Amino acid sequence: MTMNLAIELTKYLMILLMGVYTYYSFQVLRYKNKWQQDRAYRMMTGIIFILHFIGYFTLYLQVQNDKLLLLYGGEVFLFILILTLYGAFYKRWSKLLIRNMLMLLTIGFIILARLSFDKAVKQAGIVTIAFATCLIVPEVVNKISWLNKFGWLYGVAGIVLLLIVLFAGTTNYGATNWLSIWKFTFQPSEFVKLLYVFSIAAMFHEGTDFKRICAITVMAGATVIILVFQKDLGGALIFFVTYVFMLYTATQKPFYLFAGLLSGSGAAYVAYKLFNHVRVRVMAWQNPLGYIDNEGYQMSQSLFAIGTGGWIGMGLNRGLPTDIPVVDSDFIFSAISEELGGLFAICIVLIYINIFVVFINQSLEQEDTFYQLLAMGFSVMFTFQVFLSIGGVIKFIPSTGVTLPLISYGGSSVFATVLLFMIMQGIYMRGRTGRRKTDTSETAAGVKRQEGR
Repeated sequence: MTMNLAIELTKYLMILLMGVYTYYSFQVLRYKNKWQQDRAYRMMTGIIFILHFIGYFTLYLQVQNDKLLLLYGGEVFLFILILTLYGAFYKRWSKLLIRNMLMLLTIGFIILARLSFDKAVKQAGIVTIAFATCLIVPEVVNKISWLNKFGWLYGVAGIVLLLIVLFAGTTNYGATNWLSIWKFTFQPSEFVKLLYVFSIAAMFHEGTDFKRICAITVMAGATVIILVFQKDLGGALIFFVTYVFMLYTATQKPFYLFAGLLSGSGAAYVAYKLFNHVRVRVMAWQNPLGYIDNEGYQMSQSLFAIGTGGWIGMGLNRGLPTDIPVVDSDFIFSAISEELGGLFAICIVLIYINIFVVFINQSLEQEDTFYQLLAMGFSVMFTFQVFLSIGGVIKFIPSTGVTLPLISYGGSSVFATVLLFMIMQGIYMRGRTGRRKTDTSETAAGVKRQEGR
């Protein structure tokens, strides 16, 4: 009885904490006063650690596994190390962006520890390696000015890597997008995403004449076609949409945007006719209960989980999310909705929207076209992946089999996403440096005018 009461209380407390965190994540964008901003950031940091503790406390009450305590302690140490080291190295980094990262990672750690302890340990280990590896990345992006000189090299390197996977990769869930080297298996397309955006931004930085647009379109099209041959149609769709919006941003011509979206619709119809697994997913999307014994089983279980959770959820370890196939990666949003509730899940969506706003603001702050396009490309790529993942889970669109960034299980995905965020931190610092130089020059000009008078 006491345990049930404790779990029920922690459920409501986690929803409340998530709501307060989400509120502050948007409020801090409005604050102009540094004292107000720092107070909000302290509040957000405290909520992350408290939510993390409550999640593991709730799980430990029920499973009584001492290994959970070790995992929890390791993750707390990791968070402290990230905030301390990165804070010491970078004084002008985005405090909001890093806290949103840690909040999403916290949610992912908690739900993975509930679904599969072994996978939670692996995920925490990969996140640790990712942050250690990426420590220097913001400084590289901020200080090195010749990253925009190798557009074609980025693009060709990505295509070659995808071709290697196409001919020598392994197949999982119908897509040939994994590469095994010795005992290490990873998904190269997650890292090709970054090269792809770098490539397009660098090439459009050099010009947007029609001949160049055609050449870049051929390169981007080749990348997408290889992904189609790998049957990684979710990845192909992300690459395609990213290119269309980067093209529109670079040229400012609505024709390219509408033409791209129209051609994408045609390509989707062709994919439906050519690939059987696409037709299966469309069938499962249109009428999951009609095919519940086979094609619609995964979608039906996802909808049952979301419906069962309602607004406030069943409580951690009180639902049946493991009945959903591939729940720890593609359908992890369903598990969160079932056990932590619809209100908690909506807050997650709002945090992703908050990240998108921060990314777009970073793009608008850039004076250099390359970094402006780079930030825009990553904004679209990240947000569209979130849309595909959540949209497929809630039956808004057919499932595409993509992960939910920073929450879903997947070493390649979480490593590449951490790298993406660290690149965006470097772009943020460049924008702040440029703004400070502009403010300094304007102040100096004002002083000269005063002296002239």
